Amino acid sequence: MAKNEKEDLRPEEQLEVGTAAEMDEVMRKYDRESATRIWVGKPKIVVSCIMAFFSVYCIWSTLFSKADLQIRLTAILGFVIIIGYLTYPANKDKVKPNSLPWYDILIMILGAASFFYYCANYMSLVREISSAAKMTAFHAVIGIIGILCLVELCRRCVGIPILCVAGVLLVYTFINGMQNQGAENLQQVLYRVIYTLFYVPSGIMATPMQVCAKYITVFIIFGAFLERTGIANFFINLANSLAGSASGGPAKVAVISSALCGMVSGSSVGNTVTTGSVTIPMMKKTGYRGEFAGAVEAAASTGGQIMPPIMGAAAFLMAEYMDIRYAEVALRAILPALLYFTGIFIAVHLEAKRLDLKGIPRDQLPKMKVLVRSIYLLLPLVLLVGMVSTNVRTLQYSASVAIVAAIAVSLPGIIHEGLTQRETSPAVYAGKKTGSIIFGALEAGGRGCITVAVACSIAGVVAGCITVTGLASKLVSAVVNISRMIPNDTLALLVALFLTMLCCIVLGMGVPTTANYCIMASTCAPILIELGIGKVPAHFFVFYFGIVADITPPVALAAYAGSAIAKSNPMKTGINATRLAIAAFIVPYIFAFDPAMLLIDAGALQVVQIIVTSLIGLFAVAAALSGFLYRSINPLLRIVMAVGGLCMMFPGALSDIIGLVLVVAVIVAQRSGVKKGVA
Repeated sequence: MAKNEKEDLRPEEQLEVGTAAEMDEVMRKYDRESATRIWVGKPKIVVSCIMAFFSVYCIWSTLFSKADLQIRLTAILGFVIIIGYLTYPANKDKVKPNSLPWYDILIMILGAASFFYYCANYMSLVREISSAAKMTAFHAVIGIIGILCLVELCRRCVGIPILCVAGVLLVYTFINGMQNQGAENLQQVLYRVIYTLFYVPSGIMATPMQVCAKYITVFIIFGAFLERTGIANFFINLANSLAGSASGGPAKVAVISSALCGMVSGSSVGNTVTTGSVTIPMMKKTGYRGEFAGAVEAAASTGGQIMPPIMGAAAFLMAEYMDIRYAEVALRAILPALLYFTGIFIAVHLEAKRLDLKGIPRDQLPKMKVLVRSIYLLLPLVLLVGMVSTNVRTLQYSASVAIVAAIAVSLPGIIHEGLTQRETSPAVYAGKKTGSIIFGALEAGGRGCITVAVACSIAGVVAGCITVTGLASKLVSAVVNISRMIPNDTLALLVALFLTMLCCIVLGMGVPTTANYCIMASTCAPILIELGIGKVPAHFFVFYFGIVADITPPVALAAYAGSAIAKSNPMKTGINATRLAIAAFIVPYIFAFDPAMLLIDAGALQVVQIIVTSLIGLFAVAAALSGFLYRSINPLLRIVMAVGGLCMMFPGALSDIIGLVLVVAVIVAQRSGVKKGVA
């Protein structure tokens, strides 16, 4: 197809021609979950069947199994080792069809055998090694093999950053143990570490893996079924219908669609590539620079991880860590998420006005009345959230019901397709198509569980090392001591929050959402709780800053993926994404100082006040960063505007008044300048 022919396509069709290979290449480069082996023919069928069986086992285990927790966890990890090594090669750049090297087979067998051995001999192991002192060399070897095989799989499917964190902590754990036990007790130190990490629920089978096995695996399988109903396309079309014709419409479409798709996908990079393949070319054709277009998609997709009610599956982990109901987590996340996306939306609008960009012609946009006919696609999601929020059923049961609903809502489209088939009867076609959807969703769900399970188990290693060494209390003491050196309490807390923010961003680089939060909850949240910040604000604070690591240079994977699609400079795209997501860097400080933003001990009037002042403040900060309001803003007024916006976002009546005066003054100066025709 010629270049000019491709440019004549409708915006939403821009990347549908000749770019599937490009998308795959971007995903393989920036998203380790996509760098998989290639299976064809009968081997592909066998591997797919194993994946589907694993999904069925996960559903059965969470709903019906009465076995002890450690039996279920080790069985799941044994399966994860098998399907993990069947899926991820040692080197993503050297993949041959139907190739499984002998060393991968050996590692897979040894790793799976170590976990299945634990699973099959759990009761006898409990009696034989009730403490580290009773471990034998055989038990130590089993534990070492299991841990090392899991670590290698983590390197392949999750990445190096989380292993660097875990590796440093393991070294620190050994050094700490040697100092306490003496160099002559190296064996006892080694046995104690292996016992803690492998044989008791304080290492790889700690809270992250427990929550993964109980909740997240079923949710991932549900997400795979939901994806096959066409809900992602529905979200994109809905966003186009709502905002596509507005000034700079494609960028606003990207914000809305990515917020909706991202909360379900659970992957900042994956969502950036999936929705960005449609929205980024649309933005560039409208007139946005490549760096800005890629940044908009990356910032919005990353924000999908904080978007209630799903929050990329992290909401279920947060409920477990904070010991509150899932519905409460989703409720508390509403206002911060609203401010985050409003901030991006404002920045996009100002950029469109600055460049005088137009929207997509209405005749090229999906009609709302057509979309209303597809509103039934939301039924599984509404059903899941409704059942869990009202506490009618457990999450596992609710997700299973939602899976059935997802199959049901796919039937109208299948039946419609069947009626157009002349080669076979509609009933036969519908049966085959439904079976194909169910099998495909089970296969995709099983594959999707690999990365999350591995990341959660390694996050458990991080938590286990911190527990054994008492490092958390040492970090808390260090930050508290630094903050106490500052005489002003507010400034001291601000410094402590800033230091914690830096820790979260560094530790969260390149780590998936769920494992990211697990690490933050184990290392950084206790620091803030010790400083007097409530448990819920503390956990939300570290969660937000762990997530924004995906768009914060130098390891801004979501931004780099967006730049690959936009053909733009990666670093500039990352800087633009950070600027667009400025709300994520400000809002956590607000609810750390004033939990009312999280609807904690807040009256209706107070909530309204926070929303209004924060939105005005966000508008002012976005305008200052953009450098445009009614016209270009000179550097001095940009500083005034930014200070005013920050004052309005900081809790307190006095700061609100000062901020409002500064913001209004700049707006009046801008407006009067326009009327006078000042350039």
